Amino acid sequence: MPRLTEAARGVFVISVTPFLPDGQLDLDSLDRVTDFYLEKGASGLTILGMMGEAPKLTQNEARQVAARVIARAGDVPVVVGVSAPGLAAITELSASVMDIGAAGVMIAPPANLRTDAQIHGYFKQAAAAAGKDVPVVLQDFPLATGVHIDPAVIGRIVDDVPQVVMLKHEDWPGLAKITALRTAEAKGRRRISILCGNGGVFLPEEMARGADGAMTGFGYPEMLSQVVDLATAGNHDRAQDIFDAYLPLVRYEQQPGVGLAVRKHVLARRGAIAHTAQRNPGSALSPEAEAEVDRLIARQERRLKELG
Repeated sequence: MPRLTEAARGVFVISVTPFLPDGQLDLDSLDRVTDFYLEKGASGLTILGMMGEAPKLTQNEARQVAARVIARAGDVPVVVGVSAPGLAAITELSASVMDIGAAGVMIAPPANLRTDAQIHGYFKQAAAAAGKDVPVVLQDFPLATGVHIDPAVIGRIVDDVPQVVMLKHEDWPGLAKITALRTAEAKGRRRISILCGNGGVFLPEEMARGADGAMTGFGYPEMLSQVVDLATAGNHDRAQDIFDAYLPLVRYEQQPGVGLAVRKHVLARRGAIAHTAQRNPGSALSPEAEAEVDRLIARQERRLKELG
């Protein structure tokens, strides 16, 4: 299996983890949703992320999910989230998933980091813990982690930790960060891939600022693929038109605490997973919220027909 490099582009869809109503893993749906993402244009997959309910899985379950998806994805690169409070857990899971063909691992900083020096030092240690030459995705998601990483600190990490080949950019507001990183690269810093998250809510602007694509989830991953492909080809107006047709649903999914429930509802409605279940603690949509989502989908379908 090819390993992740700084040349990575496209859409690495953040996969949901399907569960049965009793909270057990739904492996049949895991196969089905993996196929679904690939059919909708994913150039890679990312599993065991925050929206993949990774903290709710045991280490054995995490390995089981990784093995299933990597085998199903074939030649498509799969990045595995290995974030954990301690480095020993990162070492154990990284070794397991790389042995079975993962393209790389994704690591978010723990919430106790307070200074630039601590952040820089942590990623040096975490990359070493992941294993020699294992490609690392630095997940920069301060809205979830509480850790704010200045572009200059990311630059120091890029300079000092060659294993970091990709930034998962999820700062908000964060467009200026992309510009700062690309400007530094134009002046001679090592280039890394930048894929963006946050449900794609700023994807057209991020692509215009120099992002290489998206690493996020959405109930309609084909939108992410279309926007990235069009923007990469320089057709930013068409990319914006496509994005705008989906924007009300993107916006609705951004609600804290219910975003995953919205996404699983849409995926189940589309037949990609059998159940909307989350593992506890989790949330479910009310009948009123389900009706709102279904209304947004109907309006979205009409706008797409108008676009042609």
